[in-house]
Amino acid sequence: MTRVLEATSHDTATSAGTMATRADEAEAPDSLFSYRELLRVDEALTMSSRETGLRFTLYIGDLGQQTRARAEELFEHSGHDLPESVLLAISPGQRVVEVVTGAAAARRLPDRACALAVLSMTNAFASGDLVGGIVNGLRQLSDQAGHPRGLRTH
Repeated sequence: MTRVLEATSHDTATSAGTMATRADEAEAPDSLFSYRELLRVDEALTMSSRETGLRFTLYIGDLGQQTRARAEELFEHSGHDLPESVLLAISPGQRVVEVVTGAAAARRLPDRACALAVLSMTNAFASGDLVGGIVNGLRQLSDQAGHPRGLRTH
């Protein structure tokens, strides 16, 4: 399910932000998510990263025929601090979810935990709730990873 990748860090800055620029709640004809749904996904990504100290990223789109290889390629180009990173690559049209973790993240997110989060996500996806599945999957992964040692209060 997950495989540890040892990769060098790269920055792949883009000119486009992660948030929608529309102020209205209507869904654009070419948009997968409404503005409100984007806010929910962004908040879940932000909270997961903040609570765990890991860098969570999300890719939604076609992964091609070699879904795992494409997800690993996306992970390698997803930015800095790859050992502490987690990529959720979701291809709704292909009905595929790939979780790729860096070496440090993999120690905190074993394959079984990732598989349970993917199962939860795919159950939500099957009932037509893409955003809810993503949010719940991120919560499960965050709960499993826990707080980084430096931030624990207990």
